[in-house]
Amino acid sequence: MNPKILDNVVVVLDHPQNLVNIAGAVRAMKNMGIYRLRVVNPAEYDTWRIGGIAHRSADVAEGAEIFESLPEALSDCIHVVGTTARARTAHRNYLRPRDAAPLVVERAREGVVALLFGREDRGLGNDGLDLCHSVAIIPTNPDYSSLNLAQATLLLTYEVFLAAGGAGGPLPKGRRTTRPATVEELENTYAALEQGLERIDFFKARAPEAILRTIRTVISRAEPDLQEAGILRAIGFEISAYLDRVMNTGEGSAEGNRKPAG
Repeated sequence: MNPKILDNVVVVLDHPQNLVNIAGAVRAMKNMGIYRLRVVNPAEYDTWRIGGIAHRSADVAEGAEIFESLPEALSDCIHVVGTTARARTAHRNYLRPRDAAPLVVERAREGVVALLFGREDRGLGNDGLDLCHSVAIIPTNPDYSSLNLAQATLLLTYEVFLAAGGAGGPLPKGRRTTRPATVEELENTYAALEQGLERIDFFKARAPEAILRTIRTVISRAEPDLQEAGILRAIGFEISAYLDRVMNTGEGSAEGNRKPAG
């Protein structure tokens, strides 16, 4: 991922009414590597309180720019993506966030791009939407489509983060992850399971070949590592070992209960 691309992405909050919502948006921004915030006529703005709500994101809150008008906040932007919960009467360039995000990244290579969010109670008005090059509609339940400001910020910035290459790199592995099991090790596992199943008469009313083939298919699909194959192999061995212990215990008890002859 090229972080310089995200340096050209700004989040603009137009007339936000609730400090908690601003803090939630700030936290979402930092989660997704976007640090530039512009706020237009907030009902209140307290960096200390925002930092207390959105932990370890005071740098975003303190670096925010406060504007008196939306045109002023967007004056240097070469592309503006607005947000709305529904299509309006006027025809606009509507997009889904996943389609808008690559466009944001592409334009951010050339200049400042804004992600614009309206006030919590009524969203962006037509004057604000008129300043947008495109408008993102986040798909939601049509019976309850309104999103919290922080939620909308997180969803849109997440898509931009992914489009900028933020999903790169392998997923983490467990601390005890081992190398993949070899064919020989898997064959030993299958043999141990077969032996254990035979000892409990599992194949009494079943075709062994079909059952064992199914077991192979299931285990192969899971692609077990060395440790996992070892655990499966140990299950087969333990079945046999348990039965041996039970049989030996039973024989010992029988010997102890016999009365001497005569």
